Amino acid sequence: MIYTVTFNPSIDYVIQTENLILGDINRVDNEKKFAGGKGINVSRVLNNLGVSSKALGFIGGFTGKFIKDSLVNLGIFTDFIEVKEDTRINVKIKSKQETEINGAGPDIDKENLEKLFKKVENLKSEDFIVLAGNVQKSVPRDIYSRIQQRCKNGKVAVDTTGSALTATLKYKPFLIKPNIHELGEIFERELKSSDEVIKYANELRKMGAQNVIISMGKDGAMLVCDEGVYKASAPKGTVKNSVGAGDSVVAGFLAEYTRSHSIVDAFKYGAASGSATAFSIDLCKKAFVEQLMAEINVTKL
Repeated sequence: MIYTVTFNPSIDYVIQTENLILGDINRVDNEKKFAGGKGINVSRVLNNLGVSSKALGFIGGFTGKFIKDSLVNLGIFTDFIEVKEDTRINVKIKSKQETEINGAGPDIDKENLEKLFKKVENLKSEDFIVLAGNVQKSVPRDIYSRIQQRCKNGKVAVDTTGSALTATLKYKPFLIKPNIHELGEIFERELKSSDEVIKYANELRKMGAQNVIISMGKDGAMLVCDEGVYKASAPKGTVKNSVGAGDSVVAGFLAEYTRSHSIVDAFKYGAASGSATAFSIDLCKKAFVEQLMAEINVTKL
């Protein structure tokens, strides 16, 4: 089983308006509500790709009920911990420019954290767990490494940034996925070439990461692993959505890896999944991912 952890889920309220005018009344042309959060996005994409997962994390109030009900209606397993405060709402305005207004989210206390630790302690060696996104201020910054301490079994995929990411490396996560800017921020460098990306991705491997995928936008993606360094080209398409592309890379990677156990094949499928989401209004669908697979070239550097 693949488990995903979302500390700070949200209802993503996505509205479209032709021309947002600040300080005035704006009419909505179209609106949708989704269960959001990076781990939840991974579960939703896995579901679209025909792979089961179980969503863990913290929910509260009527907004939390919406999240759980939405996922259950999609056929996604859930095992959330309920907290006292309401799950947040994030407003995403799509106009001539994209604007996001993100809520803070509920506080998570030590008692609720312990409940989560108890759940991950029961994972088996064939299980995967995805730790994705930033966390609330009430949660320790190194919470993902603390989860790894308690998760003796299972393979861990980490998709976060900065010190929250580097703190996990001593526990040898199976997969990490910084984008090129996040990789540069870790080492306080502006990365301008493939050689620099490879150099610092290898530094993360020396620190403990087993497989490192670096998203590079229109320049595709790179995989640094035991088998070598691989570059995936970016397919052509119109970017319609900036939300969830990175989560889709992780989901696509795990979906293929659990089928084939091939790191390189999983990398290509993850790259296709990320592009498919970027070229879609919502998270990617399986047919589109498989269509893009034919357009992606993976070369060993």
